[in-house]
Amino acid sequence: MTALIIDAKDFARQAADLLGVKGWTAIADDLEPWLTDWRGRYSGKAIGLASPASTSEVAALVKLCSRHAIPIVPQGGNSGMAGGATPDSSGTAILLSLRRMNSIREMDADAGLAVCDAGVILQTLHEAAEEADLRFPLTLGGKGSATIGGLISTNAGGTQVLRHGTMRAQVLGVEAVLADGSVFNALTALKKDNRGFDLKQLLIGSEGTLGIVTGATLRLLPAPRARATAWVGLSSIIDARSLLQQVDRVLGDTLEGFEVIPQHCLDSVLAHLPSARSPLEGRHAWNALVECVGTKGDDTALRQSLENALANAAEYGLVEDAVIATNERQAEDFWTLRDSISAAERALGPAMQHDISVPVEKMPEFILAASPSIEDQFAGTTAIAFGHLGDGNVHFHVLAPQSAVAGEWEENQGKKVSARVYDLVTQWGGSISAEHGIGQMKVDELGRLGDPVALSMMRAVKQALDPQGLLNPGKLVPMSQE
Repeated sequence: MTALIIDAKDFARQAADLLGVKGWTAIADDLEPWLTDWRGRYSGKAIGLASPASTSEVAALVKLCSRHAIPIVPQGGNSGMAGGATPDSSGTAILLSLRRMNSIREMDADAGLAVCDAGVILQTLHEAAEEADLRFPLTLGGKGSATIGGLISTNAGGTQVLRHGTMRAQVLGVEAVLADGSVFNALTALKKDNRGFDLKQLLIGSEGTLGIVTGATLRLLPAPRARATAWVGLSSIIDARSLLQQVDRVLGDTLEGFEVIPQHCLDSVLAHLPSARSPLEGRHAWNALVECVGTKGDDTALRQSLENALANAAEYGLVEDAVIATNERQAEDFWTLRDSISAAERALGPAMQHDISVPVEKMPEFILAASPSIEDQFAGTTAIAFGHLGDGNVHFHVLAPQSAVAGEWEENQGKKVSARVYDLVTQWGGSISAEHGIGQMKVDELGRLGDPVALSMMRAVKQALDPQGLLNPGKLVPMSQE
């Protein structure tokens, strides 16, 4: 133990010399906000917080960590949902923040790409692209805090996956520092490149366990010229799926978002946001938020197309009521209701949140089967599902009984709830993590339910690229049971 303390102190002194006052702190008050995850589920300790200002500083720091065998926990906006950016309780690791690396290095409108530091905030990229009459086609509720590096490391999804795909589809090139401090530079965007493995894809979604993303080349699209957004009341999740199929056939490539919101979630948001108003006068078992975006024409024409699609669906009995936003403010109000669900549900009390996916065509049936199964098995719980129906990904939350004690319930009954949810998802041919990552929250469940061959391959890649096991230990890659 004495040797470890001496090594840690020596390391801290060298880290401070390397990074300077702005780049290194071990002051408890400075560290405190970053030692607990956004949900408040995980807390840990760290030797210090490193905030390098360049890729070369990251590389030098990683080499220093390698010499001292100091684990590194990379952290973006600290808005992750699976505890993937929180250190353990040993206090032997450092936190690595890239928030100071926040430059947009290049914005090429002709090529339709941007080269960004990993610490660039998603909303900042949106605004910069908009100034260039372009857009970055990925957004989510935490856009004001989520960083590009974090989004790449977790292969984030968001509300536009239906049309544009996950973060993996937006990344044209990557720059990353590997476990030995070497820099992998693959920022050049090539449409064709058959020089062996596509190594950048290993880093995307690896949650900082294979390398630390320091920069990326991202694709940009022409700015939208028209937008039409509707809030639709529905009687069932089956009708929501049928509505999605109908509007997809009619609206084609303009259909960009299709979110489902049960009445329970809407009620929670309205209680959480006193100034918010329900878009429809009546109550509906389910609601759908439908958005179309076009690069040609105007809002009037697109709204008319959406109105025609909804009218046609109403003739088949799929729509109980609907309203189409008449301006940008109203459209944003609709999205505020959707984006506030997680915060509103969290305010209700203890809950287990599950970011899961099953084949798109099976999702309504899964919800109808899984929800009562969980509620019957765990008395007093309430199961709710909301989110991206169009890509087979919903957030399946199980609210604790009203008498449950926060913290105690999650650690005991809540873990049994999650295990049962993941069993059901696996039986339906789905994934226990659709867009939030595995982190530390689901690493044991991945080890229990994952394909043994796939897990063996993951461990082999981890061992090859990080033989000391210093990059985000305890996250994503389950330990071997042998």
